[in-house]
Amino acid sequence: MFVQIIQGRVSDEAEAKARLDQWVQELAPGATGWLGSTAGVTDEGELIIAARFESEQAARRNSDRAEQDAWWTQSAKLFRDEPRFKDSRDVVVDLIGDPNDAGFVQVIQGRSNNPERARELWAQDSEAWAKLRPDIIGNVEVDHDDGEYTLVLYFTTEAAAREGERKELPAALQAQMAEMQSLEAGEQRFLDLRRPWIHSAS
Repeated sequence: MFVQIIQGRVSDEAEAKARLDQWVQELAPGATGWLGSTAGVTDEGELIIAARFESEQAARRNSDRAEQDAWWTQSAKLFRDEPRFKDSRDVVVDLIGDPNDAGFVQVIQGRSNNPERARELWAQDSEAWAKLRPDIIGNVEVDHDDGEYTLVLYFTTEAAAREGERKELPAALQAQMAEMQSLEAGEQRFLDLRRPWIHSAS
């Protein structure tokens, strides 16, 4: 899988959604290899789009289309500052339910001192986490260069996610989380998408 991350500040959430809806309706049918996208605007006005493709080649073919170029030329005007792009072939998907059913999405961005160990830890105790946090539908982990990462978490609802955050962790999961935090290089960013726009090729 290949993921493109696009993010930046926008002034009009409704217009941003309309532009993305237009892409899904008019351009997605011709985007061979497009798997889906998750997007939204935070309360602070930051738009983030995570577009998934079956391969980097499929993503490049889409970018080279004339209609894609025309769409982006207009869409880029929505940003209040220069949008940021990050691409990655280093993607892990862990689904418990259907992300299309998510009522709340949280995007976590940071940098790890040891990406390999962080990934090992993230994959551990999946059954214990699923039992403790039934509010989590799934996640998409995207690793970038220099240890940077983007983690997209799908929840049933925001209320359920907040309730889950308050649960006391068993000792083993506490240790796991403590080690994961010890690998962080700097502050994590938490981007809450309370009105997520989730689209799938299917």
